Amino acid sequence: MLQVPDDLPAELAPIAWLLGVWEGSGVLNYPVGDDIRNYEFGQRLSFSHDGLPHLNYNSYTWLLDGGDDKPLPTPLATETGYWRLARPATDADPGPGLLAGVGDPVYGNVEDVETLRNTDGGFDLEVSILHPGGVSELYLGQVKSARIDLSTDAVMRSASAKEHSASTRMYGLVDSHLLWAWDLAALGRPLTSHASGRLARVD
Repeated sequence: MLQVPDDLPAELAPIAWLLGVWEGSGVLNYPVGDDIRNYEFGQRLSFSHDGLPHLNYNSYTWLLDGGDDKPLPTPLATETGYWRLARPATDADPGPGLLAGVGDPVYGNVEDVETLRNTDGGFDLEVSILHPGGVSELYLGQVKSARIDLSTDAVMRSASAKEHSASTRMYGLVDSHLLWAWDLAALGRPLTSHASGRLARVD
């Protein structure tokens, strides 16, 4: 049976294990033209909630280019987004815009949330991730126990953004560490292993 932390909307119970601030390192290995880009990076990632039926997601990465002569790390990339269970919207949900929801939440307790389990025994997810370089990704996938598998349903790019057409991501909780892997189709390449990381909860 699902467990719901205090003050957390019941439908976030399947992804409550993500909550907190995680920090660690990872490695990128990806072909660009005739070269293979390969380097290590640090990462600080956070999942939080604000009382609404989604988790807030933020990630900041920096190059581990070392050297005592470098007083500050070199920033690499940032992401922000929202993670939620995929289910039909109800009158109780806020939106569109600033419209308030009406009535009690349909999935207000763990028994109601259990009805959302899919045929594989997990819960379907929708994840939106926004990159500051003009790329917005919409992922669909599922969480099953302490593993999440996602793949893009859509990638929207501005006219000035670099080419990026698809992604898959995997997250898992292993020995109290958050492990993740990201495959990327970009810059003329098909879906290819891109980066991975291992993070420990620090808060």
